[in-house]
Amino acid sequence: MWCAVVAGVGTRDLLQRRHSVLRNYPVLGHIRFMLESIRPELQQYFIERNYDGRPFDRDVRSLVYQRAKGDKAELAFGTERNVYAEGYEYFESSIRPFPVGVKDPRVRIGGPECTKPYDMALLNVSAMSFGSLSANAILALNRGAALGGFAHDTGEGGLSEYHLRHGGDLVWEIGTGYFGCRSADGGFDRARFADKAAHGNVKCVSLKLSQGAKPGIGGVLPGEKVTAEIARVRGVPEGQTVISPPYHEVFSTPRELIRFLAEMRELSGGKPVGFKLCVGSRREFLAVCKAMIEEGSAPDFIIVDGAEGGTGAAPLEFADHLGTPLTEGLITVHNALVGVGLRDRIKIGASGKVATGVDIVKRMVQGADFTTSARAMMFALGCIQAQSCHTNTCPVGVATQDPRRARALNVDDKSARVHRFQSATVKSAQQIIASLGVDEPAELRPHMLRRRVDPVTVQSYAELYEWLAPAQLLIEPPDSWAADWKAADPDHFNA
Repeated sequence: MWCAVVAGVGTRDLLQRRHSVLRNYPVLGHIRFMLESIRPELQQYFIERNYDGRPFDRDVRSLVYQRAKGDKAELAFGTERNVYAEGYEYFESSIRPFPVGVKDPRVRIGGPECTKPYDMALLNVSAMSFGSLSANAILALNRGAALGGFAHDTGEGGLSEYHLRHGGDLVWEIGTGYFGCRSADGGFDRARFADKAAHGNVKCVSLKLSQGAKPGIGGVLPGEKVTAEIARVRGVPEGQTVISPPYHEVFSTPRELIRFLAEMRELSGGKPVGFKLCVGSRREFLAVCKAMIEEGSAPDFIIVDGAEGGTGAAPLEFADHLGTPLTEGLITVHNALVGVGLRDRIKIGASGKVATGVDIVKRMVQGADFTTSARAMMFALGCIQAQSCHTNTCPVGVATQDPRRARALNVDDKSARVHRFQSATVKSAQQIIASLGVDEPAELRPHMLRRRVDPVTVQSYAELYEWLAPAQLLIEPPDSWAADWKAADPDHFNA
């Protein structure tokens, strides 16, 4: 019988015209396809070193898993990293470290126009939509946020019952598709927005301008994935393909953006309102800053997403080659706001590969006030970095709408893991901050983070990057900023 099966496969291989390998090597050629299909697993589990895997290396994944489970996360025998390699970064520890600071540090979000400020944790759940993640994953993330008192960003897929069931604090993200507050023609429905923004669980509203992994393009949700439930949450027709445009219809200039943010704050009843972007043109961001000044209005927060940020699905070219990495994006936004005298009233969040206490502290040194994490939170839920989020075949039930796969994710167990991971990682950040000889995050300075730039030279971030003085752009812009500042136009993007 086996001989007949092999003969049949061989005959089919010889006659088919799609694969040249199989025509030249019938039967045996299938070994090539089998090995190719398991290459990612072989690479991850048997070949890559602990510290050089991508997007997240084994050391980081293991650390997240250990903290989520409540296991010890210490290292024996010393670092495996080459501390003399170009690009290696480290913190400048103090001879006299401080005691670890307050148990639960918070950042007050809310400028002078905000009447309902929110105290944000140092680490929060970043934007991941229902539809991209399973219902059980959303439930576990939100219950974990409720247990730990940190914020859960809904992603742009709408405000679902799974976001609301456990009472966790929410940052409601509004994207270009206006899901959850969408009119019949795909526009922004102010009445629907005001009704949902008034919910007690919604603490902040974030307008998504762009995403780090795919800046400049919108999303497509195939009709077969638009179930009755997802259609209801997003406010779209069931079974029809939904396209999110690459830009917002409600504004077309920096000035109109600032006015719209002010309108959203008013419609929400005075809750903090901000926007999220992956920085591209510095000139465009300066145009937004000029609009803030001229309009006398500003967002309460800005979330900077780095080009290294995650996504459920994106074209390879966009993920690899578009958008500014988080370090440069953060420093640009921080400097611009300092330079126009608005930094004190606008808080900055950092999003993009935040998974450890080092990541939190590094981003705060670079200009952030708080951080958000998506993929590390997925690891806490049990994600194994299979990188199949876009296939609906997630092996652990996190990024899928397949009920059979999603049922594997136990909400009670995974929500506790999310809570433990967030708590332990913030504690790690606090320990690092104390070891630098400062009492709280606000005292962190650029000179505390250093980078080896060649085999014999180390420079601090104070030396590597230019840091503007308060209101410097308004008084006398430095030469390196002068051309962009002069060209920035509050009435035009792409000036």
